[in-house]
Order: sequence, then structure tokens, then C-alpha cells
Amino acid sequence: MSQQHQIPPNTPAPAAPGPDGLGAFIVFEGGDGAGKSTQAARLAEHLGRTGRSVLRTREPGGTEIGEKLRGLILDHGHGTVDARCEALMFAASRAAHVDQVIRPALASGAVVVCDRYVDSSVAYQGVGRGLGVDDVLMINRWATGSLLPDLTVLLDVDAASGRRRRTAASGAEDRLESEPDDFHASNRRAFLDLAAAEPGRYLVLDAAAGIDELAARIADRVDALLGGKARA
Repeated sequence: MSQQHQIPPNTPAPAAPGPDGLGAFIVFEGGDGAGKSTQAARLAEHLGRTGRSVLRTREPGGTEIGEKLRGLILDHGHGTVDARCEALMFAASRAAHVDQVIRPALASGAVVVCDRYVDSSVAYQGVGRGLGVDDVLMINRWATGSLLPDLTVLLDVDAASGRRRRTAASGAEDRLESEPDDFHASNRRAFLDLAAAEPGRYLVLDAAAGIDELAARIADRVDALLGGKARA
């Protein structure tokens, strides 16, 4: 892994399970068009069928203020948004999300399934925008109280395939999606570098695989993480 993408050694511990032993924090990461929302929904459905309490959420967003920040970050028409402003808006949305939604759900024993988290800021702003991995990680450690996922599912997609997928689905791209392919290629490398630095905490899958195949592999990994327990 290149020095630019090196993860600092003082990485905090993953989230602790909830009091009933079933809680866990599962995050989906990857480039735009990788299918994260689809697989997050499939995993939430699977966990619900096993009787677990599940909270599905997303970033930026997940709270009232987070959804307002999401519009400012992703929608066109808000004028120039410089890289530092962009990184701070993501961190502000994430701070509210962790405090108001994620930590309370984990404390109750729920399994939290989240579409994007800190890795997206590291990839998009730290590497893609050139702000530096260390600085973006520092901001987000403070914003989240050092909360990390128990498992990050990385759906790996190349820049060209991701663009074909998202434009075929909606025909329109948000402010970040519309960045050139070189930007998305840098983000992809950053995600893969993060996973390579902590392979035990990541499940890296080729987003080109079939939806059902991906869902089954993700469910197997999460079931193993949770110890195969089902709520009575």
C-alpha cells in the first residue's frame, strides 16, 4: 500500500455488541454504482427473517439534519463546494448519525446496517480530493467517538462499470457521481488499500457478481460474525 494511503497504526476498536450479544455494526462501502443499497436491503431482510432487530440506515443522512446536509453535499446548484467544506459536512452529518441513531441502536442490541461510513470520506475526500488520509481520519475519529464497524462489506467496481450502472438506473448523477472517471478510480484504489490494511474486518466482493450470489456470501459472513444466533 502506498504511503499516501497508509492507515495510521492507532486504529480504534470495532463497535461492541449490544447487551443481548446480537448487536453489530455492518457497513457497505464501494464506488458509486456498486450496488450497496441493494445488498444492504437484502442483508436487512435476511437478518429480519432470523428474528434479529435490524436498523438499516445510510450516509450522508440518517437523521433530520443529516438528510439536509445530504442535499447540500450531493445536489447540484449550491455553488462551489471546496474539498475541506465537503469533508466537514460529511463529518458533521456522521457525528449526528452516530450520536442519535447508531450508538443507541447498538446499545439496544440491534444489528445496524449502514450504506457508507468513514471509509467513504477517506476514499473520496482523503484520496480523491487530495486532503490526505490522516487528516480525514482524524476529523472522523473525533466526529464518531472512534466508532468503527464490526464488518465492512466492500463491493468493488471499476469506474467505467459504476458509471454505466448508475446512469442506466436513473439517467442522472449527483454532484460526486458526476466527477470524472479518474476521480472514481482513485477512490476505488483507496477502498482496496483500506481493506488490504485490515483484511479481518473486511469482506471484499466483486460487484459484477450476481445479486443473489453476493447476498448469499454476505449473509454467510454476517451470520458467522453473529455466531449463528437467532433471537427467540
